[in-house]
Order: sequence, then structure tokens, then C-alpha cells
Amino acid sequence: MADQVAVLAGGCFWCTEAVFLDVVGVKSVESGYTGGQIANPTYKQVCEGNTGHAEAIRITFDADELSYGDLLDIFFAIHDPTQLNRQGNDVGTQYRSAIFPQDAEQQAAAEAAIARANDQYDGKVVTTIEPKAEWYPAEDYHQDYWAGEGQSNPYCLAVIPPKLAKLRKSFQARVKTAGTQA
Repeated sequence: MADQVAVLAGGCFWCTEAVFLDVVGVKSVESGYTGGQIANPTYKQVCEGNTGHAEAIRITFDADELSYGDLLDIFFAIHDPTQLNRQGNDVGTQYRSAIFPQDAEQQAAAEAAIARANDQYDGKVVTTIEPKAEWYPAEDYHQDYWAGEGQSNPYCLAVIPPKLAKLRKSFQARVKTAGTQA
């Protein structure tokens, strides 16, 4: 099967990127912006909250190793899908929880994943399914942020290790290596 692409928004893209880079079947993760009205937005513009874009990640994965549904189950486990337009201290529509299906099959899988998550979160999931939109890669310094500058960033140190620990605990069979990136 050919590689597939998933586009997800779950708060700070540094934090979600770090988790998915450690998932078996994931070939690459790119941080960027999608779902808004401004062409070629900058990080500063998106952070101001006026572009309509979400901080998001674009995951390229091997569907023979990782199904889109399993990828979405990990997504729901590593962020709080019950917080509207926020993740922790990050507040604004740019930090919304959203899935951007790339085709009708992903749309159906996203609907099923939200239903599963709603069972787990007592019907309080606010994650939206939004239309596929233009993708704008974030600036270079945002890419693979955790492996570089992120490990000395207090915000990342507070947020990313617990997400990685949850991945390792809840999805042991899906982790590339037990000792990386923490």
C-alpha cells in the first residue's frame, strides 16, 4: 500500500510532532498551519489568532504498518479533545482539536474515531472534522523541534515527556524505541 497522509491539530505542534515521530509506521511528521484564510502565514500571525489556521502536523505513514484509525486513537490519547480552542495554557482557535481528512475514507474513519473517543470521554469531545485545506509548512526551526531546541525549552519539558510516557504506556506495540525522545 502506498504511503498515506494524515493532518491533525491538537494544540502546540511541537508537542504532537514529538509523539508521532516515535510511532511505528510513521515515516515523517511536518509541523505547519492549515484551516485558515491567510496564504503563507507566519508563526507570529498564527499565534495572534487572526488567521483561522490551526497549528497542525502532517504525518506521512505506512498504512500497512499503522492504520489511520489507530493513528487517530493515539491522537485522542495524547491530547485533551474535550478542551475547546485550547490545550493547557495554549488558548485560541489556533490550538483547536481538529482532524482534516484527506479523502472520504479518512472522513468515515475520523467520524468513527470521534465516536470511540466520545465513549471514553463521556460525550465531551469537541474535536472537529474540517475540510481538507491548503497546507503551509511552519518555518524550519519548528521542524523536529523536540530533538533540538525543545529539550531545553521549559514549556516543552513540561508538556512533551508526559505525552511520550502516555504513548509508551498505552501503545507499547506502536512505539519505535522505548528509550528515544524522552
